[in-house]
Amino acid sequence: MYTFLVTLLFIATVGLIVVVLLQSGKSAGLSGAISGGAEQLFGKQKARGIDGVLHRLTIIFGVAFMVITFLLGYILQ
Repeated sequence: MYTFLVTLLFIATVGLIVVVLLQSGKSAGLSGAISGGAEQLFGKQKARGIDGVLHRLTIIFGVAFMVITFLLGYILQ
């Protein structure tokens, strides 16, 4: 069980890194990050195409990473 979870954690980690690196930057600089986050939060446009797929994959890999990490911590306790 432990080996299986570590293998899944490795796959989730590599997948998360690859998906984040494949995403295109939305804005440049610190000020762009602040205003860009509000624009994305309150914007009416939906992500389409590859950006939408990468966004969903980032969420999936991130949640998988957290869940597997908590499970491994619980098992090792």
